[in-house]
Amino acid sequence: MANTYTQISIHAIFAVKNRENFITKDWRYDLHSYISGTISNIGSKPLAVGGWKDHVHLFFGLNPTIAISEFIKVIKSNSSKWINEQGFLKGRFQWQESYAAFSYSKSQRNSVIRYIMNQEQHHATKTFKEEYIETLKKFDVEYDDRYLIEFYD
Repeated sequence: MANTYTQISIHAIFAVKNRENFITKDWRYDLHSYISGTISNIGSKPLAVGGWKDHVHLFFGLNPTIAISEFIKVIKSNSSKWINEQGFLKGRFQWQESYAAFSYSKSQRNSVIRYIMNQEQHHATKTFKEEYIETLKKFDVEYDDRYLIEFYD
């Protein structure tokens, strides 16, 4: 796209199907690296990929030629296929259908990156549900509890 200039920083969050704690420490880093590579391969810029046992946070510079919904679909599809091919789990790995995505200004990038890269410490004191709802409220996103990510407490 000639003469098109953008700076679109997106923080996306999605969870493992049935909120299973499948993303274990022994392959979590490899998953995050794989997702980072996929982000680059679809023409976007990975800024941070992190998460915990049951969810992933992505922070990326979005290529303006792709819709966020299509971007997330590609990331989930490719990463779940990769997880299954690696044989990390006995059963079939799947992500939940839902996701959340929020935009940030360039001046906020470093704080978002720190937040994503410190998920293990963060979740020592806060549940994923608390984190997710807090983020929705921070962005004044109206939501219906019936349509949130599946939470199993």
